Amino acid sequence: MVGTGSLSVRRSRHHVSPRWSRIEREARETFGDLIAGVDEVGRGPLAGPVVACAIVMPARGRSIAGVDDSKRLTAERREALGAQIRRLAVAIGVGAASSREVDQLNIYHATTLAVQRALRRLGHLGYAPHHVLVDGKPIATLGVVHTAVVGGDGKCYAVACASIIAKVIRDRLMRRLAARYPGFDWDRNSGYGTAAHIDALGRLGATPHHRRSFCVKQLLLRLVEPASAPQPHPFPALRDIAP
Repeated sequence: MVGTGSLSVRRSRHHVSPRWSRIEREARETFGDLIAGVDEVGRGPLAGPVVACAIVMPARGRSIAGVDDSKRLTAERREALGAQIRRLAVAIGVGAASSREVDQLNIYHATTLAVQRALRRLGHLGYAPHHVLVDGKPIATLGVVHTAVVGGDGKCYAVACASIIAKVIRDRLMRRLAARYPGFDWDRNSGYGTAAHIDALGRLGATPHHRRSFCVKQLLLRLVEPASAPQPHPFPALRDIAP
């Protein structure tokens, strides 16, 4: 069952930054202290998995200074904050869906699967949450009662922490894959469809970590772009990435 819950406003003893306090305070007062913030990264890249993090932060105590939506932070700042978050978190669950699962299920269902795996990991650790806060819109097939918060990684402390952990983990993975598959600049673009990445895809073909459904769409878009003069076929390896 999926729901948004009824969040009442009462006085709280939680000593957190006012910026973060309201949504999580109301959730704790309504459902209990184990509130999991959930976020995912990697919906848009041409390569690599979708990675989700579900995190339970302490119900009381000060928030970590500098925590924010991971997209607003430098890589160095994310790494530093990620280390602090890991030290203070009550529990962290991470889940992923592979590029193959993205192709098989579509990105929406693959993202849901990654989130479900992250939440199950919390349960396996003994910290099944009393309630879940997710970034974005409600997930109809999640199978867990949750509150969806649009822009949650900028409004909910636990969701922002989850955003940072998920981003740090995925970027580390893409750097490791970059060493195994040179030429795609994954250490710099994290698998996103930069011009250099798309050009390399056309020259080198797809790897096992490319989302073939995404790649075919991007290459076909490039093929129909108007050109100032006739040019040779720019993607000789297109046949290698057909689904």
